[in-house]
Amino acid sequence: MYCSLTFTFRLMKNLVFTFALLCFALVTFAQQGIYDFVVKNEQGKEVALKEYKGKVLLIVNTATKCGFTPQYEAMEKLYEQYKDKGFVILDFPCNQFGEQAPGTLEEIKGFCTLNYNTQFPIFEKIEVNGKNEAPLYTFLKSKKGFEGFTGERAERMDAMLKKKDKDYAQKSDIKWNFTKFLVDKNGKVVARFEPTADMKEVEKAIKALL
Repeated sequence: MYCSLTFTFRLMKNLVFTFALLCFALVTFAQQGIYDFVVKNEQGKEVALKEYKGKVLLIVNTATKCGFTPQYEAMEKLYEQYKDKGFVILDFPCNQFGEQAPGTLEEIKGFCTLNYNTQFPIFEKIEVNGKNEAPLYTFLKSKKGFEGFTGERAERMDAMLKKKDKDYAQKSDIKWNFTKFLVDKNGKVVARFEPTADMKEVEKAIKALL
């Protein structure tokens, strides 16, 4: 009887301790801001996002062999037009969607420079969904979930993803390449643009924050 009570007490104690740790982790994550994250640049060196305090950020998961790859051109135009006003694009190549970002980071950058003359910062290739997703993207998705596709290719994307998962729209995960998160000068994630969104709408939102 004594042994049974002792075992039960220890079990309850462990459960309470585990629950407390979980609550602490959730509270800590909830208190995190965009500037608390550290990412790696093209040289593999750590970059603290607090270096971008006071700037408007457009964070994009990119790919070089995607139907949306030509958006690099529009993105570079936005960067050139607004960088002197405090606007920066953070480019994170990701090979999770149709394996459309193959090759090394050097090869990816070479492609972007050659074809679109991109000048905005490119960072280490990452994953944006799943067990190996970058913590930054866990944070971004927690702030802005999926709200549907817009634009000319919306129906096509919706049909494609429904074939894979009929409930895909209920999940906050990244749906495809060139999903964009817009962050204001105070570090607040203010908008999420799916890859089908008109780049003119993206520009309009950027201008409103500058």
